[in-house]
Amino acid sequence: MNGAQFHKVAKALADPRRFEIFETIAASDEMCCGSISDCFPVSQATVSHHLKELADAELIEARCEGQFKYFSVRREVLTAYVEELVQRINAKPRAGVKPRRGSKAGVRTTTHSRR
Repeated sequence: MNGAQFHKVAKALADPRRFEIFETIAASDEMCCGSISDCFPVSQATVSHHLKELADAELIEARCEGQFKYFSVRREVLTAYVEELVQRINAKPRAGVKPRRGSKAGVRTTTHSRR
């Protein structure tokens, strides 16, 4: 997974409502847009926006059948994201990134100078 894709997935999953929608779809094999909307106390337009963001991050895919759209989770993308996240967390510190004094062992933080 490239860096841009990694950040798209992270951003898509960062929104609490969007994450709930993703979880709801993941709990079934496939869901119709109307059924997804019925699960949440927000407008159908809001659900559609969240579905678009999830689709843009390639976390879900849509299948059209007549007037209806059915969504399913692309588990391979989620798996690739998790693998990339683990790899990034376990990576050696980058040049110029120093742990702060008093920080917990194994936790990297950056120091920023004020101008």
